[in-house]
Amino acid sequence: MARFERHVFVCTNERPPGHPKGCCKEKGSPEIRDALKAEVKRRGLAGVVRINTSGCLDACQFGVSMVVYPEGIWYGGVRASDVTEIIERTLLNGQVIERLLIKDPRYAPASRQYPILVLPPRKE
Repeated sequence: MARFERHVFVCTNERPPGHPKGCCKEKGSPEIRDALKAEVKRRGLAGVVRINTSGCLDACQFGVSMVVYPEGIWYGGVRASDVTEIIERTLLNGQVIERLLIKDPRYAPASRQYPILVLPPRKE
């Protein structure tokens, strides 16, 4: 079994003001990362799902960018209001959220459905 079943990297890259690609940090990525981490912890998923800060994912022009591994699901334009849906649909149920996919074929996932997350038994 892998150390983590799903590993999320949220771009927090910072570019100079006015850069043509923009930067995820300026678009609120640290707050989105923090919200993902808090919700994963609240749901008791911390040992199964890992949320990490990432440097440049070379996708800042698509808005706040993140990638879910091992599936390779690339989301762009992510907002804080998407956090619950990302956790429930993608991280827990393996579903790709079409409206969040980066609309560039270089970032296309291999599938639109992945295995449901199998959680270890809870310790009482």
